[in-house]
Amino acid sequence: MDDQHPIVPRFGADCVTGLIPALMDPDAPRFDAVPPEVVDARSVVVMVVDGLGWLQLQERRHLAPTISAMSGGEVTTVAPSTTAAALTSIVTGAAPGRHGVVGYRIDVDGQVLNTLRWSTPRGDARSSIVPEDFQTVAPFLGQRPVVVQNAGFAGTGFTRAHLAEVRHHGWRTLPTLSVEVRQAVAAGEPFVYAYYDGIDKIAHEFGFGEHYDAELVAVDNLVAEMMMVLPRGTAIVVTADHGLVDCSAGEVSVATDLAPLIDRQSGEARFRWLHATAGRSRELLQAASEAHFDTAWVRSAEQMIDEGWFGPVVTDIARSRLGDVALVAKETHWFADSTDSGRIKLIGRHGSLTAEEMFVPMLSFVS
Repeated sequence: MDDQHPIVPRFGADCVTGLIPALMDPDAPRFDAVPPEVVDARSVVVMVVDGLGWLQLQERRHLAPTISAMSGGEVTTVAPSTTAAALTSIVTGAAPGRHGVVGYRIDVDGQVLNTLRWSTPRGDARSSIVPEDFQTVAPFLGQRPVVVQNAGFAGTGFTRAHLAEVRHHGWRTLPTLSVEVRQAVAAGEPFVYAYYDGIDKIAHEFGFGEHYDAELVAVDNLVAEMMMVLPRGTAIVVTADHGLVDCSAGEVSVATDLAPLIDRQSGEARFRWLHATAGRSRELLQAASEAHFDTAWVRSAEQMIDEGWFGPVVTDIARSRLGDVALVAKETHWFADSTDSGRIKLIGRHGSLTAEEMFVPMLSFVS
């Protein structure tokens, strides 16, 4: 890994935000990652494989011969490189600074919203923080395509926030994902969006061993099957929301000397937001930089906004959801927070701006 320079999203060029406008808006700027034959295809299936980083794929090309043989290359995801922000950016074509889903755990008026569970420490937040009001940029440019995702995700707060008004077709097992896609295309759907989260789940719990390899083989087989069963003239685009890093030995505690300067934390383990006590944000930035220069890129929110981390525009609402200072992890480090823990100890993690996390595939095939 290069611990000297974060990989800032390439908004307006090679970034996942360019995909949906290229496919659904004839007046969108040229997006070189999607060739004309895909745009002009009779039907297009976009397959988002959660956690399938470009560099991890390149290291395992022999396990994924079908996907590896597809045309295309790498693009960047968004910052932070995490599912909630990236999936919202993919489907809306907007950067986090515009759509406002600026991470996994977001500060909302002093309470931290877990966007994937749509809960706060008080419990289910779907009534107090209405998902459709929290994120108002229409997915798929206001069109209502078929979306094929895990049936259990229907009605969740995050689904309501980033996939409002779409037509949901739920899959129960991996083979039925292919069935749902095939049936939609056979019924004449010109565009189908499919999402699979198995690789991400397995990498979180088991890292990059046999379990990860088995998931990658299964996904490659899924794509191969779709290539065989989808009618001629159908294009398949495979992309992802982020890559992953093995962080099994990288736990770091936020320096105790910073405690008097920190009111609360939000964000995620590899993109930890520190919210300063009143009037002490500059002091916090200096102290955090001195304490964590070796384990993180330490930036103020203003520095990141100026450098374009969250896109060319950051709305007032999006800005209000950021912290004051971020610890953006280098190498395999991650920052512990007692309020951000789950039932399992995560091995594979993401959120930072390393190449392993930021580069994702943008690959296509036309039958």
